Amino acid sequence: MSATTAALPVATTPGAARAAFIRQTYLHLAGAILACAAIAALLLRWPGARNLIGTMTTGYNWLIVLALFIGVSTQADRWARNVMSRSMQYLGLGLFVVAQAVVLLPVLFVATNYSTPDVLPTAGVLTLFLFSGLTAVAFLSGADFSFLRGALAIGGFLALGLIVVAILFGLSLGVWFAAALVVYAGAALLYQTSGIIRDYRTDQPVAAALGLFASVALLFWNILNIVMSRRG
Repeated sequence: MSATTAALPVATTPGAARAAFIRQTYLHLAGAILACAAIAALLLRWPGARNLIGTMTTGYNWLIVLALFIGVSTQADRWARNVMSRSMQYLGLGLFVVAQAVVLLPVLFVATNYSTPDVLPTAGVLTLFLFSGLTAVAFLSGADFSFLRGALAIGGFLALGLIVVAILFGLSLGVWFAAALVVYAGAALLYQTSGIIRDYRTDQPVAAALGLFASVALLFWNILNIVMSRRG
């Protein structure tokens, strides 16, 4: 990417520069997914995984885990958007990938140890198909999904509130909550995908990839919960 386009908004650049930015974004997204899967696999093989998961999910500890995850995610996104330092951008993406792998660990542990062997592949394939379909809709339609921002903000606070209430009062949110979060993650993917060109500069493919990865991870997490409930 040339120096003349490196600091420009993607929407104002020629077609070749846009295509290069999109290609870099999705290459970084693929790398983030593979890295998260590798870290999660290592954690699942770690002898202390069961104790760590027990600590994370005992009592109100999951609230602390979620609070830490939100804080880490905010800082990671800030670093990933740093246009002055590419190394800081990668540090932000790497930090988020590690945090996401840790947060996914409890559900992955249950899926690998207490469910049928086809659960993870099924959830992975369903996530891939839904991600591909939503990406195609966003790019082929050329629609601006920025109108979803307000609904996503409200939905995010509502979902977080329900999770807090469920933890505090020992309630089970059930499969319908997971289904609602799949819809939420799908809307977030549409918003993030349509915003790749609208919201970023050509030197921010790492930040764009982080936003997409967050939505893909949320999508996978809840699809996995639904698949496990169907196998139960």
